Amino acid sequence: MHGIPVFHTEGLPEGDQARLDGPEGRHAATVLRTRVGEQLVLSDGAGGLARCAVTAVGKDFLDLDVLARWTEPAPSPRVVLVQALIKGDRGELAVELATEAGVDAVHPWRAARCVARWEDGPRGAKALGRWRATALQAAKQARRAWVPEVGEPLGTGQLAQLVQHAAATLVLHEAAEVVLGEVELPAEGDLLIVVGPEGGITESEVSRLVEAGAVPVRLGPTVLRASTAAAVALGAIGVLTRRWQPTGSTGEVAR
Repeated sequence: MHGIPVFHTEGLPEGDQARLDGPEGRHAATVLRTRVGEQLVLSDGAGGLARCAVTAVGKDFLDLDVLARWTEPAPSPRVVLVQALIKGDRGELAVELATEAGVDAVHPWRAARCVARWEDGPRGAKALGRWRATALQAAKQARRAWVPEVGEPLGTGQLAQLVQHAAATLVLHEAAEVVLGEVELPAEGDLLIVVGPEGGITESEVSRLVEAGAVPVRLGPTVLRASTAAAVALGAIGVLTRRWQPTGSTGEVAR
């Protein structure tokens, strides 16, 4: 998909022709000024991809010929970010960077020291909607076949339950004695990465997560912002596991 723009659709076309309309079609036609003969890739956000050629351009749609289809398998292990709520737009920045770095799912966390508060109701739903929109746009920018799901906000008790069922959980903590590179990472299953708020994770939160099976780790000698720590951890995990190795895609299959 290098150099070919990616557009996300609810489902991939089943036949040899397709129409890209709605917001994606409008963006392709009016903003990107896509022309007849150019190629693009449709993605369903769950690994399914279709390479297409543009046959006609309307005001807010493209008509397409489907040239090939293929499936990108999900990365393994599956990395799930548990990101504490951050004030301002830094939470969206954390989601954006983590998505570009390959995160597979995101859970907002209502940690004790969070300055931002997502209360139940319209304001909380609006904030969650911004995180989800950010993940989608970042996945498009990175030309990803998989769009990370952004779940509902978690309390610490709910997070502890997730930890119990994960293959491994790493709590990023600047005072941890263990460095990420020293931890044996799982080859498959869910690998949780927990990032605290600006004020840090409380001792009681760390203790509760450790009791559930989590391991506190640090990334290096410097202290990272709550908005950037996850992306740095994902880069390290990409190298330390097989996530950044060739995916074993089924390859393009002509129509």
